[in-house]
Amino acid sequence: MPFMIGKAPVRRSIQYLSAGRLALKKRVKIFSVNYNTYGSHHEGARDFVFWNIPQIQYKNPDVQVVTFKNMTPSPFIRCYFDNGQQMLIDIDSKNRNEIMQHLISVVGKSPETLAAEAKLAEKQDNPANFGVGCAKPCICTIPGQLPCPGVVPVPKHMRGKYKYQPKD
Repeated sequence: MPFMIGKAPVRRSIQYLSAGRLALKKRVKIFSVNYNTYGSHHEGARDFVFWNIPQIQYKNPDVQVVTFKNMTPSPFIRCYFDNGQQMLIDIDSKNRNEIMQHLISVVGKSPETLAAEAKLAEKQDNPANFGVGCAKPCICTIPGQLPCPGVVPVPKHMRGKYKYQPKD
């Protein structure tokens, strides 16, 4: 498996990516992280980018995630919203867990919203299903299907009684 090669290959597994806890609000369009590859007060930002950015990208496919290296004296996160506003979040000298907790409380969806979205996703029914408790009570309501046998009799050549046991 070539995807399991490299530094910490577990980061590319579906199980790890789907375990991310940060689901950004719909208003967030761009999520940028600025940090340096050196310095002790950037350590938490480096760990956050290494371990948590893949999860954020997986959980938020409509959000552009950008990282800027070695361009700032202190690490920070900037979120750009759909109405043109920006939010700066200081992550100087914080570890990756503190950063994640702060982001969940500031730009993350609330637990109630996540529960409602999960319930909606679970409740979606396959539109091809029909019968009692489904959107379509009978297959005859679907265009191109035969009408119900109670309303219009099925042609004799389509009935097993006449097809497989013919009168001699």
